Amino acid sequence: MADRLRPQTLEEVVGQDHLLGPGGPLGRMVAQGRLSSLIFWGPPGVGKTTIARLLADRVDLDFVQISAIFTGVADLRKVFAAAEARRAAGRGTLLFVDEIHRFNRAQQDSFLPVMESGTVTLVGATTENPSFALNAALLSRAQVLTLHRLEEDALRQLATRAEAHLGRDLPLSDAAREALYTLADGDGRFFLGLIEEIASLPEGAPPLDEEGLSALVQRRMPLYDAAQDGHYNLASALQKSIRGSDTDAALYWTARMLEAGEDPRFILRRLTVVASEDVGNADPAALPLVIAARQAYEALGDPEGHHAIGQAVSYLASAPKSNAAYKALKLAKAAARDTGSLMPPSHALNAPTKLMKDEGYSEGYVYDHDTQDGFAGLDYFPDGMEREAFYTPAGRGAEKLIKERLAWFAARRKPRQKE
Repeated sequence: MADRLRPQTLEEVVGQDHLLGPGGPLGRMVAQGRLSSLIFWGPPGVGKTTIARLLADRVDLDFVQISAIFTGVADLRKVFAAAEARRAAGRGTLLFVDEIHRFNRAQQDSFLPVMESGTVTLVGATTENPSFALNAALLSRAQVLTLHRLEEDALRQLATRAEAHLGRDLPLSDAAREALYTLADGDGRFFLGLIEEIASLPEGAPPLDEEGLSALVQRRMPLYDAAQDGHYNLASALQKSIRGSDTDAALYWTARMLEAGEDPRFILRRLTVVASEDVGNADPAALPLVIAARQAYEALGDPEGHHAIGQAVSYLASAPKSNAAYKALKLAKAAARDTGSLMPPSHALNAPTKLMKDEGYSEGYVYDHDTQDGFAGLDYFPDGMEREAFYTPAGRGAEKLIKERLAWFAARRKPRQKE
């Protein structure tokens, strides 16, 4: 059915108006009768191949399609030679390369001369982030356009076309129809496959409810590649949700990752980072709680160990936030790189031998516990380096008390002796 209902004109393509509309980049190119080399980046089933084919028709180019999975260097040479022959005969070539990210660096570089000479107009399609998957040289010669997953309105249009093609309505209750849109997960090709499965029911069959629909079609796993872009996108959404104190969203992204088969240990590693980087000393209990969650998961395994992950996520998201300790270490590292190999001050050095004492090691040291307030007020920065304030507590949660304590220390720290 996906082939039978393939759009015959660009105007019939659904869900990509941001590209194909009059103000979109493809709409403008078509209106001007020209086409530059392009990279289509988007999930499966959103029309990448169809749009490329229709663009070739609209700007009068011969359409040639190859897949990076099945094409080697020798095949590419033949494709380029044929395109050169067409060019000599006055015909242009739109070369559509599916899964272009699967070509290695050398294979990607082989496109550059034929793109620059105008032998081919390249349209590559990829589901992977082009910034990571494609050579910079190739990206500099092609415009990257992002295709969106199909939203419900676009899927409704496809369903209407399918029912018109079938000559009858799909036997679905209203609730089951809504569930069908969710099952499609934005993939038009998969959606039409589901419709074809439903259309195979005998005419006159009672409408399916949600339970009947689930029994008829296989539930589709969410689109997620644990080693590629989806993996990092969801991990980013999780950390930013926690940082933004959106507890419910954080739990949702955690569930998405777990349902898609993500390794729970990866999630727990990210939560450990969050506990230090985003919660920090605003709630010092956050880090040990996440470490305990890791231990609980190792002890319980799947699925019971997921409960500890959920507890950690909800705790981190609802905790007060401060990145002051994270920022402080970054500033201290920068200062350490700038100042080189300065020695600690003499009072910070141990002097276990007479020679070291004679050299001034430990001179001027005061044992803090022997003082009335437990604070001797010595300066421990190296000689020759001005004091710097790296750690500035945010004043939220436990850091409110820490901020007051640091101010107390600063007010009582003795001025450094001037030589």
